[in-house]
Amino acid sequence: MPKPLIIVESPAKTRTLKAFLKGKYDIDASMGHVRDLPKKELGVDIDHEFAPTYVTIPERKALLSKLKDAASKASEVYLATDPDREGEAIAWHLAEALKLKDAKRITFNEITQKAVQEALDHPRKVDADLVDAQQARRVLDRLVGYKLSPLLWSKVKKNLSAGRVQSVAVRLICDREREIQAFVPEEYWSLTAELSKLTEARRFFAKLIEKDGAKIKPTCEDESAQILADLKGADYEVKSVKEKQQKRNPSAPFITSTLQQEASRKLGFANRRTMRAAQDLYEGIELGSEGHVGLITYMRTDSTRIAGEAIAEARQYIETEYGAEYVPSSPRQYKTKKAAQDAHEAIRPTSVFRTPAMLASHLDRDQLRLYELIWKRFVACQMASAVLDVVTVDIAARSYTFRATGTTVHFDGFTRLYTEGKDASNVKDEDEQQLPKLSKDEALKMYGLVPKQHFTEPPPRYTEATLVKAMEEKGIGRPSTYAAIISTIQEREYTALTERKFFPTDLGCTVNDLLVKHFPTIMDVQFTAGMETKLDDVEEGTENWVKVMGEFWGPFDTALAEAKDKMEKVKKAAVEIGEPCPVCEAPLVIREGRFGPFISCSGYPKCKTIVSRGLGDKCPMPECGGTMIEPKPGARNLTCSNAPTCKYTARVKATPGENGEGEAAQGTATDQVCPKCGKPMLLRAGRFGDFLGCSGYPKCKTIINIKKEGEAVIPCPQEGCTGSIVQKFSKRGPFYSCDRYPDCKFILPGKPLDRKCPTCGGILVEKEYRGQPQGVACSVKDCDYKEAAPKADVPAEGETE
Repeated sequence: MPKPLIIVESPAKTRTLKAFLKGKYDIDASMGHVRDLPKKELGVDIDHEFAPTYVTIPERKALLSKLKDAASKASEVYLATDPDREGEAIAWHLAEALKLKDAKRITFNEITQKAVQEALDHPRKVDADLVDAQQARRVLDRLVGYKLSPLLWSKVKKNLSAGRVQSVAVRLICDREREIQAFVPEEYWSLTAELSKLTEARRFFAKLIEKDGAKIKPTCEDESAQILADLKGADYEVKSVKEKQQKRNPSAPFITSTLQQEASRKLGFANRRTMRAAQDLYEGIELGSEGHVGLITYMRTDSTRIAGEAIAEARQYIETEYGAEYVPSSPRQYKTKKAAQDAHEAIRPTSVFRTPAMLASHLDRDQLRLYELIWKRFVACQMASAVLDVVTVDIAARSYTFRATGTTVHFDGFTRLYTEGKDASNVKDEDEQQLPKLSKDEALKMYGLVPKQHFTEPPPRYTEATLVKAMEEKGIGRPSTYAAIISTIQEREYTALTERKFFPTDLGCTVNDLLVKHFPTIMDVQFTAGMETKLDDVEEGTENWVKVMGEFWGPFDTALAEAKDKMEKVKKAAVEIGEPCPVCEAPLVIREGRFGPFISCSGYPKCKTIVSRGLGDKCPMPECGGTMIEPKPGARNLTCSNAPTCKYTARVKATPGENGEGEAAQGTATDQVCPKCGKPMLLRAGRFGDFLGCSGYPKCKTIINIKKEGEAVIPCPQEGCTGSIVQKFSKRGPFYSCDRYPDCKFILPGKPLDRKCPTCGGILVEKEYRGQPQGVACSVKDCDYKEAAPKADVPAEGETE
């Protein structure tokens, strides 16, 4: 009897669904996207209503064949990809690629038995408006990336990229940096009086606020000294006492942006790290006898809406654990922002009764810390308000008025469980002192006046948290895009994150200035926000995506044509570093090369000397002031101590070669001799590790590779072998094989993990391509178990293939 087939995006979801669907359905995973625009061509027919050309992703061909076979045998097919635009587009691509005529679309905001069964009972068709909205975003980003990036290659340097949203994010950082550079600090002074009641020894503090009823802020030391002189010998008495109760309400439950901000503030997580852990919690974790369980609701959302059942569960938990006084008289509902799609719920635990303590043995450190943050925020959002007793006392001294403020907690309410973190720029020196009981006209004893100099501060540089907050407030991007944008602007070296603050690089400022000058509309924050609104309108069915594309393309194409003619070529001038060339004594200069800055002779091309720096030498970059350091023991390159702000790197300090030109061979002397010329061999560091090179280089280019093996990772699984699997190195990079080669030729197709395949018990390996994770797979050839790499939040902008 054929079963219905459910297709989800990841193997983790299949395990969670299988745990409670009990074999009634076949469940398979698409491993994310199965079709996309082609990598090596535009793939958009601009002249025919921007029709996209989709191709099967090469890595998904075998998987699609398997899914097609499974779908042909199924009684019906349910497409259960993620409940957002991108998930809807994946469902549509699956239906197209598998040629499904009557596929049913189901969505659920949490992977629980109740939510999934509800979705299965009420399937629908694929939403064409959602697909169009995602398609419009994809085509729009492809046009901007494929048209602007080659322009930057021709005008600045190769391998640069531009993107509709990422470039605006870089602009925010560049504009903030220029605000800081242009900021002129202003001096001001504060005066604080140390006082007490005449009958008590306990002291408190009051700050000067007024003179003759007008606000006062001394602007220099002379003004401060004059006030001190005026108050010499003055009597201090209470002018007024105001007491009030102040309520403090809990924050709304998390949405994507606030989760990323709070995880950055409280846990120190980068956005990618936050979303990776959240994805794991959403898709499901093995909980022993409970099986695979989804622990949180969908984590890409801009809605603060909460299901009634979840609110009722939270109120029940709060009353049981904390008492009836911690439960507000009516459930709290939070208003969703106007621009929000409101398609999902807020991020919350699927069951409030699964406390962090109960899950501690089942989650890794990142998962547990993030789950605890989500759990506490959600429970707190349904707790009673905190009540504070606030006392404000104004104190008169001649014509001056001082103010003392005291705050005490009358009822802790939600703060018993959770308080929201603050950005450094928003932390105020609030006076939490407790004041004695004071009454009007009461005389006070003064112990001293303390003047203090201050300077106004420039706006703070963006952190990951505050950049996400700014993008959200300005309408730049959407919940699924924040992490990808922030990663991209760092990977492209347009910005550098130093001490958790964003600094624009010289390259970032150069590219930003060119784009702002020649594409002012594209780089305008309001235009970008407006485009997001239009994409939302497409999703709601009130706007046609082709019309939106046409309105964008006309002005953009005109600006592109003008920029090709008018945009100036940027060539960074060589800068002298004040040292002579060791070969011809001409000045050495810093030049910008394909792989970054380097030192060379100003006499090029007559003299082709290139000079590096040694450990401890001064960095040659202008206005840097750093020194060359070894980033880690055994590193082949030295970096500047001011990295990543300074990008200068060097291999070894060079001296003239034997032929009077270029760089001589450097390294550590060994007792081996060159088999070709008889000169000593030197131990040197290369791209793929240490090697022996002839000291007669460049005349003699003999090298001998040194075999290098890492520590044992796991015992070799080959039957009868007593060796260990170790990391080895080849021309293509590291790989893992048995240390008893050639007696044992066992090799693994990736880095072995410390867990077994749940299907066959084989070794699981982590696969990478060019340093990027490609997912987890079983090393046994006949086993097809796979786990997808953490899903990118959006297709990368500014593609440069």
